[in-house]
Amino acid sequence: MLPSSRHASINTTGQLYHHMLFLPLVRLALAASSASLALAGTVRHNFDITWVRRNPDGAHERPVIGINDQWPIPPIHANVGDRVVIRVRNLLGNQTTSLHFHGLFMRGTPHMDGPDAVSQCPIPPGSEFTYDFIVDQPGTYWYHSHTHAQYPDGLRGPLIVHDADFPYRKEIDEELVLTLSDWYHDEMQTLIPRFLSKNNPTGAEPVPKSALMNDTQNLEVKVQPGRKYLFRIINMGALAGQYFWIEGHKLTIVEVDGVYTKPAETSVIYLSAAQRMSVIVETRSDASTNFPIVGRMDERLFDFVPSDLNCDSTGWLIYDDAKPKPEPAPVDEPQDFDDMDLVPWDGMELLPEPQREIQLDVRMGVLGNGANYAFFGNITYAMPQVPSLYTALSAGELASNPAIYGEYTRPFVLEKGEVVQIVVNNDDPGRHPFHLHGHNFQAIYRSPEEAGFWEDSDEAKSKFAKVPMRRDTLVVLPEGHIVLRFRADNPGVWLFHCHIEWHVVSGLVATFVEAPSELKGLTIPDDHLDACKKVGMSTSGNAASNSVNLLDLTGQNEPPAPLPDGFTPRGIAALVFSCIAGIVGVGVVAWYGFAAANPIASPASPPASS
Repeated sequence: MLPSSRHASINTTGQLYHHMLFLPLVRLALAASSASLALAGTVRHNFDITWVRRNPDGAHERPVIGINDQWPIPPIHANVGDRVVIRVRNLLGNQTTSLHFHGLFMRGTPHMDGPDAVSQCPIPPGSEFTYDFIVDQPGTYWYHSHTHAQYPDGLRGPLIVHDADFPYRKEIDEELVLTLSDWYHDEMQTLIPRFLSKNNPTGAEPVPKSALMNDTQNLEVKVQPGRKYLFRIINMGALAGQYFWIEGHKLTIVEVDGVYTKPAETSVIYLSAAQRMSVIVETRSDASTNFPIVGRMDERLFDFVPSDLNCDSTGWLIYDDAKPKPEPAPVDEPQDFDDMDLVPWDGMELLPEPQREIQLDVRMGVLGNGANYAFFGNITYAMPQVPSLYTALSAGELASNPAIYGEYTRPFVLEKGEVVQIVVNNDDPGRHPFHLHGHNFQAIYRSPEEAGFWEDSDEAKSKFAKVPMRRDTLVVLPEGHIVLRFRADNPGVWLFHCHIEWHVVSGLVATFVEAPSELKGLTIPDDHLDACKKVGMSTSGNAASNSVNLLDLTGQNEPPAPLPDGFTPRGIAALVFSCIAGIVGVGVVAWYGFAAANPIASPASPPASS
């Protein structure tokens, strides 16, 4: 079994998370030098969450959120079956925080999932908080803040669960972790008020300033000829999906979002925000040339593309340090592999007909404060005053009544063991990557763009994959739809949301309360309860913090009031621009009138004729 603690190696151009599979002496040395303690299947980390200053794109130094005064933050490595214990101290001073372990099901420990106001209260400044859970899923994951849209400020890193039974183990010589991300020069606490503003009625998301690869630019990945490398690739971005390719090399996909797949060969892959993919890259036998590695942000997610924006981050596969690093060849439209064509390694067939169907219609719209919000149907998310998991634990027989979780958490109560089908209809011209906590799902159908809403028919069902690809994050295309299935076999409270962080901020979130009657024996640790006390949140009662009458939601958190009838986002935008045009017009008329009232003086007498 691989050691449960690893340490990242650093090269001169940036951080390269690097793990050597078949070099036991190197493994032991790395384990011995690691700051984390790994004893008897337990991986321990002490994380002090702090502000540091960094300039990863070389264009702007700014405060970023680091761990133990380091950034990029450390990767977490464990083996299947390990216990992971992470003691967090929030030393930010000015913000609460939390950690979510993206893609891990947290089976039996739903209170360790991390989103604040869902499975815990936020961790206040100066406080300690411990996450303690078992990892029983192999694969490529990541961890990030799930508070205040914080993770684009830097609080995100790889989480890798190694597996002695990895089906491609004997085919690989080494493995590498490679992250892709978009990067902003301003902090989220500055950007969010601008985004959710009456001055942004169309809801245009802030455009990143640059793209990063392993939180740097000009990354160098040193390789040896004639070897097979497993690249674990993670998109940790806030907005941009990214294309990824290595010139002159094929990529063989073997895992998506922690699910092993049958091998699929391609030249280009596409990862939305939060998606992961592992690919095998076989290096060339000739070591005379170095090759560009390219990550390219998907411009289709930007409302406008600044003229000075470079959507590419370029690194190099280095065969020979003495050889030049060539510029990448121009590629206008990368042709990526359709992840819907992937087949899980285990051959799990389509789940039976659902006992429960949830339809979520995505739309964007302006509310009464003039800002643009995101909606499932007519509901935009507002945080409850009690974490939804704590409501389930304190509600007794009423825990199965969705009303107690609050109208604006968009709650759905699921029965244990039922097959659930989620239909997402995208009534929006943008792409959205949807992520489910606590599960992965079968991606049984994705429509083309502009296909409209899903219609349940025999013809539509005939298009379902017989052995569907599974993952925990899937993109729905503009004005199209996706159909997902999973079995409700993991009691807890789990979010389903778009993983574009701007859309989380604007409310594109639903809550699945799964088998609440099975949660009765769950005990919340004292330090979790202390966090609630320090931030002034209740640990029992409904979404309005009412523990006397759980059906009385008076005082629950609510989004801004709706616009008066007849107003639309397009109308608001038109009104704004009309007002601007009107002001400019009035100014021109005033200037003209002033000029007419004060003509240019004429000479006192006509000039003499010649």
